[in-house]
Amino acid sequence: MSEATRDDETPSAGTARGQYSLKSGDTFVVCDAFGDIRGGADGLFHNDTRMLSEFRLDLGGKPPSLLSAAISHDNVLFTSNLSNKPLPPMGERATPQGVIHLERVRFLWGARLYERISCVNYGDSEVRVTLTLRFAADFRDIFEVRGTPRARRGTLHAPQVDADAVALRYDGLDGVTRCSVVCFSAPPDRLAGDAAELALVLPRLSRTELYLEVGPERVQPSRERFRAAAAEARRAMRKRRGHGARPRSNARLFNNWLERSRADIALLVSDFPTGPYPCAGIPWFATPFGRDGIITAMQLLWLDAGLARGVLGYLAEHQARETSSFRDSAPGKIMHETRKSEMAELGEVPFGRYYGGVDTTPLYIMLAGAYAERTGDEVFIDRLWPSLTAAMGWIERTCDQDPHGFLTYAQGEKGGLLNQGWKDSEDSVFHADGTIPPAPIALVEVQGYVFAALRAMSRLAERRGDEDAAEHWRHRALAMRKAVEELFWDEELSTYGIARDGRDTLCRVRASNVGHLLYVGLPKLWRAKKVIRQLRTAPFDSGWGVRTLAMQQARYNPMSYHDGSVWPHDVAFCAAGMAHYGEREDAVRLLGETFEAAVHFGMRLPELFCGFPRATGEPPIAYPVACLPQAWAAGSVFMMLQACLGIEVDGRRGEVRIDRPRLPDGLDRLTVHKLDVGGDTIDLGFERIGARTVAFRAGGSMDVRILAKV
Repeated sequence: MSEATRDDETPSAGTARGQYSLKSGDTFVVCDAFGDIRGGADGLFHNDTRMLSEFRLDLGGKPPSLLSAAISHDNVLFTSNLSNKPLPPMGERATPQGVIHLERVRFLWGARLYERISCVNYGDSEVRVTLTLRFAADFRDIFEVRGTPRARRGTLHAPQVDADAVALRYDGLDGVTRCSVVCFSAPPDRLAGDAAELALVLPRLSRTELYLEVGPERVQPSRERFRAAAAEARRAMRKRRGHGARPRSNARLFNNWLERSRADIALLVSDFPTGPYPCAGIPWFATPFGRDGIITAMQLLWLDAGLARGVLGYLAEHQARETSSFRDSAPGKIMHETRKSEMAELGEVPFGRYYGGVDTTPLYIMLAGAYAERTGDEVFIDRLWPSLTAAMGWIERTCDQDPHGFLTYAQGEKGGLLNQGWKDSEDSVFHADGTIPPAPIALVEVQGYVFAALRAMSRLAERRGDEDAAEHWRHRALAMRKAVEELFWDEELSTYGIARDGRDTLCRVRASNVGHLLYVGLPKLWRAKKVIRQLRTAPFDSGWGVRTLAMQQARYNPMSYHDGSVWPHDVAFCAAGMAHYGEREDAVRLLGETFEAAVHFGMRLPELFCGFPRATGEPPIAYPVACLPQAWAAGSVFMMLQACLGIEVDGRRGEVRIDRPRLPDGLDRLTVHKLDVGGDTIDLGFERIGARTVAFRAGGSMDVRILAKV
C-alpha cells in the first residue's frame, strides 16, 4: 500500500503458515492455512478494531496436520482441510495419524464470522478425541496492531461464560463498548473464558458437525443459519462481480487471472449510499482511500464506469471544507484516508479523515474527466461541478504559492505523512547522493497529474459553455507542461528527475515516477522515447515488471517498500504510458511479465513484491508484509490489457476507437463481452491473424461505431 509509512515492527500476516483473507462490509478476517488466528497481524477486525486476536484449533491436544487450504473462486468461503497427528490412547489403543479428516469452512456476513467444523473418522474403529478451540479478543486498534504505541487503553472486561457462549467485552476510551460473543451450536463439555473443549466420539465413517459464530451479540448457531447466511453472502458477491464488461480469451490460465482479479476487486468493494467503492487492501488498508479508489476506478473505467461514479460520489461527499494541519486538510482537498477506529475517533492518529495526499485531488479531477468521456453522463458531472471547481481551486491556490507553479507538499504535523505521493515511505524521495531533501517537495508525476486535471477541467468547462474558464485552464496546462519540461528534464540522465525540493534543486534520481508522466502524455515525443528506452533496460525491468527505482541508484534496495520493489499498479502505469506514445509492444511485454508473476502468486497479485532480477527457474520473491488482496494490484491487468488493445470508449459519441491492437503472447483470441457504450451494449472481438491483431464486432448493438486502426 502506498498510504502509510511502514514501520519495521509492522507484523506480518501469516507469513510462515500462509495468509488467507475474507472481507464483508466493514469486517475482515486474516488467518493462516489452518484457519487459525495467532496474533501478529492475524485477526477478525471490524471497523479497524481487532475483535478476535486468537482462534486456534487443536485435536487431541495437538495442532492438526495441514492437507490443503483455499479461498473459493468467488472469494466468499475459506476452507481448510486438516488431519490428525498420532493421538495418545483414550481407551484400548492409540489413534494413528491420518484417520480423522477435519474440515473448517468459514465466511463473513453481516459483521459476523460463521464457521462449520466437520470431523469424519476414516479409521477401522471408533475414535474418541478431544477438540479444543482457544480464543481471545484484545480489541486492539489496527494502528496498535501495526506497532503504534498508546499511553493508555480502555477497560478489557473478564469474559462472561454461559453454557454455549462466551462474551468478550471492551469499553473504549471513545465511549464505545465493543463485544465479541463466541457462540456454539452445542454446549461444549468444558467452556472457559479462553477455550472450549468438546469430547467427540466418532464411529467409523461418521460425520460430526459443529457450528460456530462470532459477532456482537449472542445467537444460536445452526446448520440452517450457516446455509442461509452463506447463500446471502454468495448472492451479494455475484451481484458485485456481475457489474461491467467481461474480457475472456482462449487461454485458460489468463482467464483465471482475469477472473481472480475481478473477484478480488468485488471482495474489496463496499457499498455506500454514493455507490460502490473499492477499499484499498487487506489487512492494513481495508477502508476507503482516495488515491487507491481513484486509480482502481481508472483501471476498470473502460469496462465498468459504475465503479468510477461511486468513487467520485464518495470523494465529493468527503471533500475537505476546513483547514487543519493535524489532518493536512484545506478547503477543496480530496480525502486521502478514512478510519472508524478508536484511535482515529480520539484523535490519537490523524487518519479518521485525513487529507495528506498531494496527488489525490488532481487524480480526482482526472477521473471525473475520464468518466465524462467514457459515459457522456453530463447530469452527474453537473452535480459534481461544485466539488470539481473546489478541488481545482485548492490546486491553483497551492500552485500559486510556488515560484514555478508546481503543486508541492510538506508534512502538516508529526504523525501525518512525511511524503505524500503514492511512494509515501520516508526514504522514497531523495537526492542522487541519498540525502533526504527539504520540503516543500514537488514530485514529477504529480505535476503530470495537475497537467491532466487542468486539461480535463478545460474540456468539461468547454462543454458547459464556459469558454473563459476553459481557456484559463488550457493556458495553465500549457504553462505546467512548459515548466516540467524546463525544470525536471535532466539531459545527462536522459530522463526526468523524481522531484524538486524546497531549495529548488532537482532530485536527479532514475525512478518509475516517469511512467506516470508518460501516462498523462506530458513529455515531448523525443524525450518520451528516451524515457521508454530506459524503462526497458535491466536496471529498471526486473523481468517481473518495472522496479520503482533503477539499480545503482542511491537507496536502491530490491527488498524495500518503494526503493527498488515492483508494484503491479506502477507497472500498469508504465505500460499504459509506453502505449500512449505508440510503443504497444512494450505494453504487451510488461503484461506478459506481470502475468508470469501472477502465476507464481496463485493468480492473486500482491500489493508489491521484491525487485530482485528474474532468475531461471526461480519465482518472484514476496514482500513479507504486502497487502493481499489489494485493489489496484488486482486492477493492473485491466489497465495493461486496455493498453495492449489500444481501446478508447467514447460514450458521448457512441463509438469505440481502437488503435493498432496487440494481443498478449499466448492469446490468439479475446472477446470483451457486454461492453457498454453510451447505453448500448456490444461484444468486441480481437483475433490474431499472422502478425496482425484485428478487431471486430462480435455481437450486440449495431448503433455503436467501431473505428479501428490496424
